[in-house]
Amino acid sequence: MNPQSNSAPALAVEPGFFAGRSLADLQDAMRQGALDAEALVRHAAAAIERLNPVVNAFVHVDVEAALAAARALDAERARGQVRGPLHGIPVAIKDNVDTGDMPTTMGAAHFLGHRPEADAECVALLRAAGAIVIGKTLTHEFAYGPTGDRSVQGASRNPWRTSQITGGSSAGSAAAVAAGMVPVALGTDTGGSVRVPSALCGLVGFKPTHGRVSARGLFPLSPSIEDAGVLANHVEDAQVFMQALTGGAIGLGADPGPAAPRMMWVPNAPFAIDDAAVTACARAAAERFGGVLQDGAEVTRHARALQAALGAVQRSEAYEVHAERVEQESGKYDPEVLERLRASRPVQGWEYVRALKTRAHLRTVFAGIFERVDVLALPAVAITAPALQQRSVAGPGSAGVRETLLGLTNPWNLLGLPAIALPAGWVDGLPVGLQLVAAEGADERLLALAARHWRRP
Repeated sequence: MNPQSNSAPALAVEPGFFAGRSLADLQDAMRQGALDAEALVRHAAAAIERLNPVVNAFVHVDVEAALAAARALDAERARGQVRGPLHGIPVAIKDNVDTGDMPTTMGAAHFLGHRPEADAECVALLRAAGAIVIGKTLTHEFAYGPTGDRSVQGASRNPWRTSQITGGSSAGSAAAVAAGMVPVALGTDTGGSVRVPSALCGLVGFKPTHGRVSARGLFPLSPSIEDAGVLANHVEDAQVFMQALTGGAIGLGADPGPAAPRMMWVPNAPFAIDDAAVTACARAAAERFGGVLQDGAEVTRHARALQAALGAVQRSEAYEVHAERVEQESGKYDPEVLERLRASRPVQGWEYVRALKTRAHLRTVFAGIFERVDVLALPAVAITAPALQQRSVAGPGSAGVRETLLGLTNPWNLLGLPAIALPAGWVDGLPVGLQLVAAEGADERLLALAARHWRRP
């Protein structure tokens, strides 16, 4: 692969109204009367109608309900009642998160037509902050895959090159924001499912410290390592979204730390293969933060322990969620997802318990590392977006696509650490992401650091 020039290549689709637009700019336009919430919903609806047949981001859209919500919010604004920076903003919700007024299918034949009784708590918080839910976005079936091309509703396609995957499992959310259908979207992240599609689609993707966002109303995959997160065009938009998503628990205005952050560069190996062009692009983006990149070899010494513990935890918890369904309704699963679930069954109880002990030990180890550095820096994904249905990475050090997509993101889920993917540039016309990982609980500081130093390439 060869690096692209610093100028951004064009999307493969004609972008929608929200492409690149910030929440601050949209709010300014509404304050000045140039736009209102109803107009924003109509822009979103027009973009979805035009682009969704191409990229397959949305699996359910309710324009009339969104327009009704917009009119109510516009009436509030006219009375001088503005709920905050999400007031009147159309948003998308991943289809494994409950919405009481729309179906929630998990991308699975088992749940076609399923309509929850109520919103997930995080969705209720977004609505309370003034966000307008316009629709549900495609998820890899049961959120159990990083490619986004295994769902009962088909495959999402990358707006930068529609022959390529978006990444997953928050596939539709990534396609919706990257294509400009909405300015921001909700995803979930169990091993990279927000950060992987963000990196492959040129977006900001943030996964919070485990437990900072309520899991009530999220269909579980591996509950001890998964969290709701955000996909956005700008770090500042991610900050706003996370503030709403957590009811203010992740706030704004945190101290971003020193002007030259203490950064530790983590080598790809043995977490994942090393594509020289992708790694160079991500590293150059890290260097623009102005800090000295310390050698992260001490992190790689823990790679095998991290991977083994993560595998035992995720497989055990995922199979527990699906055990009866696998036995009684196996024919409804996508074959690839079913195979992965069946491969999870042999994990023994003692292996799960040992993995939990390993996790506790490694949390202590990494807490010590973060006493010396502000962030770990590494590529968000080791490669650019593979082709739809591609399952192996060719060339030296060939590997499986799934393992390659997740290898640099899933260790931080095991440890429950906050992590952000940031657009770093392009290789062969496709986006590359830089990932920054911070200490447990340092969500606000990580977002503030990224907002201070990162600039879109």
